[in-house]
Amino acid sequence: MIRRLRSLDEVRAACGDDDLVMWAAQDLLGGSRAWALGGAVVAGSPNVSRHDRLAVWGEASDAVGLVRHALGELGPSYRPLGEVELMRQVAAKVDGVREAAEFSWMSLSGRVPAAGEGVGWLDGGAAGEVAELLAADAPHSYAVPGAAGVSRWAGVRVDGVLAAVAAEAWSAPTVGLVAGVATRASLRGRGLAGLVCRWVSRELVAACGRAALMVDDGNAAAIRVYERIGYRRRRVLAAYVA
Repeated sequence: MIRRLRSLDEVRAACGDDDLVMWAAQDLLGGSRAWALGGAVVAGSPNVSRHDRLAVWGEASDAVGLVRHALGELGPSYRPLGEVELMRQVAAKVDGVREAAEFSWMSLSGRVPAAGEGVGWLDGGAAGEVAELLAADAPHSYAVPGAAGVSRWAGVRVDGVLAAVAAEAWSAPTVGLVAGVATRASLRGRGLAGLVCRWVSRELVAACGRAALMVDDGNAAAIRVYERIGYRRRRVLAAYVA
């Protein structure tokens, strides 16, 4: 029988504290919902990382029924995502669900070494500088200043120029999300993105217990940076309702 999960403690118990599910559940307020069936859990929230997201976890045989139920409750705008093989089985059996894109979900918990000097949270007056850097050197960033769910930006300067940035965005109570990691093109190769990302990751682990981020599988350089910080990589597949 499908059961509604009404607290984050219930979600945690049902999914074994899976970080992707706990992130997608957000705070279970404002339209966020979660359900369990047998050995599977789904959790969905509106407008997190620019989409209505539905994280899928567990046994495929149970997940198929849960995804059907959740999409019926939440609507077709929700995009299911989960580990690649699980989502391939779900997409093959749930009418209308189509595979979209593979990428990596990376998560981090435990002690994060200090990042060094010069990095910190930026004040509101730096929003224009952040927007200019992103427009020029990271135009596809989901996180931009002023976007719903984007909480704050950190950065480092070189000779007074904003050189690299990263944001806290769409965090959940127990999973802080790093987004918008970018470096000014003329200053790349100095390890500045890794410096800022390490600093933000340390802040989010201290506040939430763990940090996470999403990265394209083809961005091998970024993946190496994140792995050096201590992030663990899981390949995931996002789907959509045709």
